Order: sequence, then structure tokens, then C-alpha cells
Amino acid sequence: MSDWTSLWYVWLILLTVFLLLLCGITASCIKFCCRKKRPPVETFSRHPYDLTVIAIDSDSTAHSTVT
Repeated sequence: MSDWTSLWYVWLILLTVFLLLLCGITASCIKFCCRKKRPPVETFSRHPYDLTVIAIDSDSTAHSTVT
């Protein structure tokens, strides 16, 4: 059987996984803290819009010239 200290690649993989996990936890904490300190930002501004609807009957001249 091989000794654990001679399996350097296993330690390298474990160290890489640990560092990725640590970076993810740190980024999540920083994101959470920054979101908590900033006032909430409204992403969608609510502006009133005018909407015009034009109805075209089958008897109208516009419909007869298009078709």
C-alpha cells in the first residue's frame, strides 16, 4: 500500500477544492454584506405609458386597399 504523503496529487486536488469552496463562501459573504448596507434599488421604474389602439373593420377602406 502507498503512503498518503506520497500521493501528492490527492493533496493537490483536496487543496484546490478547499480553495474554491473558501472563495465561494467569501464571495457570498461579501455580496450579502454589500446588499445589506446599500439601500434597495428599484430595478424597474414605473412610468405611465400611453397606448393607442386602432381598430380596423373588414368594411373599412384601409383594409380593402391593403388586401
